[in-house]
Amino acid sequence: MLNLDIQAQYSHLEETIRSYNPSADFAQIQAAAELAYRAHDGQRRKSGEPYIIHPLAVAQIVAEELKLDSESICAALLHDVIEDTPCTHEEIAKAFSPTIANLVEGVSKLTRIQYATKEDEQMENLRKMLIAMSKDIRVILIKISDRLHNMRTMEYQSPSKQKQKSLETMEIYAPISHRLGMQRIKWELEDLSLKYLDPVAYDEIVSRLDAKRPEYEAFMARTRAQVDARLKDMNIHHTIYGRMKHPYSIYRKMFSQNKNMDEIFDLFAFRVIVDNVGDCYNVLGVIHDIYTPIPGRFKDYIGTPKPNGYQSLHTTVMGTDGIPFEVQIRTQEMHDIAEYGVAAHWKYKQNGQGSGTEGKYEWVRRLLENQEGADAEEYIHSLKIDMFADEVFVFTPNGDVQNLPAGATPIDFAYAIHSAVGNRMVGAKVNGRIVTFDRQLKNGDIVEILTSKNAKGPSRDWMKIAKSNEARSKIRQWFKKEKKEENIANGRSSFESELKHCGISMKTVLDPENLPILLKKVNCATLEEMYAAIGYGGFSAQKAVSRMHGELQRIEKQHQQEKQVDVPVEGKPDVMRPAVPKRSKSEQGIIVEGLDNCLVKFSKCCTPVPGDDIIGFITRGYGVSVHRCDCPNASEEKRHMPGQEGRWIKVTWGKDTNESYPTVLEAVCKDRMNLILDISAALASTNTSVCGLNSRSTEDEFAIIRLEIRVRDDQHLKALMNKLHQISGVLKITRPSG
Repeated sequence: MLNLDIQAQYSHLEETIRSYNPSADFAQIQAAAELAYRAHDGQRRKSGEPYIIHPLAVAQIVAEELKLDSESICAALLHDVIEDTPCTHEEIAKAFSPTIANLVEGVSKLTRIQYATKEDEQMENLRKMLIAMSKDIRVILIKISDRLHNMRTMEYQSPSKQKQKSLETMEIYAPISHRLGMQRIKWELEDLSLKYLDPVAYDEIVSRLDAKRPEYEAFMARTRAQVDARLKDMNIHHTIYGRMKHPYSIYRKMFSQNKNMDEIFDLFAFRVIVDNVGDCYNVLGVIHDIYTPIPGRFKDYIGTPKPNGYQSLHTTVMGTDGIPFEVQIRTQEMHDIAEYGVAAHWKYKQNGQGSGTEGKYEWVRRLLENQEGADAEEYIHSLKIDMFADEVFVFTPNGDVQNLPAGATPIDFAYAIHSAVGNRMVGAKVNGRIVTFDRQLKNGDIVEILTSKNAKGPSRDWMKIAKSNEARSKIRQWFKKEKKEENIANGRSSFESELKHCGISMKTVLDPENLPILLKKVNCATLEEMYAAIGYGGFSAQKAVSRMHGELQRIEKQHQQEKQVDVPVEGKPDVMRPAVPKRSKSEQGIIVEGLDNCLVKFSKCCTPVPGDDIIGFITRGYGVSVHRCDCPNASEEKRHMPGQEGRWIKVTWGKDTNESYPTVLEAVCKDRMNLILDISAALASTNTSVCGLNSRSTEDEFAIIRLEIRVRDDQHLKALMNKLHQISGVLKITRPSG
């Protein structure tokens, strides 16, 4: 049995389930809770509380927020047992059911496999989750509930973990919640993520909202009373309530439109819930009669629902106080689906429990299609675009609706219809007129694709024009299948050119000792396979050479460390004596030749990190100061100055380096909006701690940004510099010295 401290939490869970599903299998739910309690016995969360509190809280979210069935509640209670305890899939299947075991397995991360990069690991976890989700959508509902509780208790994690998890939530889980129509949960995930990604802005927004709450609530009460009185006069049965925008929504508006809080007026939205669709349009007429509608701000999602099932009428009007606000009009069923998304379908299903809604989630399968052609980074990047992208709704000549990512072109439309249509496309018409392939489609466009049996197939340029991952994947597959020899030739040429550019000889790559390790690094079995992948666009030559270059450097370092230097004894050339072994003891990760227990400090002029070539300088009274070899203060000239020669000393990095080292980067950028936001995202995505950030603008519209950061080693630093170089407007990144 559960202990008494946790019994109250379980009883509350049971009451919640009973309120919406009195026929739930409570014996099975209790058995799941008891198994979770036994399996997690002795484990504790970062907060110090027993671990079982977390599964119970996740089950509470699944019940209270999403109102799911008995199987989902059991799976939520057991969601960590496969990952964190000796309990297996087979044991859960035997004790409960194969369905519950599959749900738990789908929510578990891939914990027993080592991946070369964080991107690879993240991709495989996402891929596994999406595959499980396409079979049973409840997998992702439980996973989102798990993430929501983790975000609610994120204050107990380290700052770096808070940023890492918040960024992942913002990039993956909030967009998936949006695609599933779960707006309430999406908003909470976004707000909690913002709290850790930009705490200063979050606190400012929340405090300003709190300060103006009485004023805002008075405005909402007046508006609500006006609408309520008019609808009562017309005998329209209704419920009306207002809300303010949530903090992340305000934050995004402040950044995208470069406004401060006082300049954002449309902070308010009102919802009117009515009995039927006819009343929705009647209420719209009333709203437009009382207030002045703002042109171009009316959307009819009842006539054209969003792909996630969302239906509502949206209009923005100018209030009598001169303050604009949005009104959303919908039925109760539409409201439930808008708030809880896919989870609300359980409430409206005729046959009780089970999933049975797989047909609604074709977009999940599209995300999974043709992935073998993309590497981890490309896949994750595409997934984020497909998840985040606003959508455009366009029509076929027959009147069927196709939804595509914002900015989509006729190429995306053609491949969304069928890969054969895309491969045979020779032209496109939009609204009856011939258009170019790179024409961006708009809402309501009628698109017709012109095809020919004699078409030569897609062009490689289409990869740059296509916006959707689906279209790019299908174009890649065509080149992979139809142009193998050409791909290998093009891939070899690109690869050899990039090797030459990086100063690496082909002989080094083909070395039998190196080749298998290098091929493993790019996930290819043979060089020909790698050439083909580069040729059809599944992998770039730059990325392949970059990974190989890093591995070759590692191999070279390893060889140098393994070499046992033999020193001849004077006068006896055949007699060798072993060199003095390197000291293993270090101070702050630094081994000083010939000295033990020596005070070591890192020079502030060049801020060295593990992996840099370094040299030491014996200071007067402050130990050994460590410089980078390329620091002007440690130049050859300085080392041979009178009285200085004996003070320069050999130092090396030991194996027991610190967790992080301070260093400085300076970025020269073209000044633009959101530049600091993009740089912050790069710092967060590489798990880089920031000690200070200073920015100044020049008269010729450039920005000089100085970043004081902490990194693990030179590889961590290079990864960050690469990320920063990819940001639009960043022209040069340097490490100051001297």
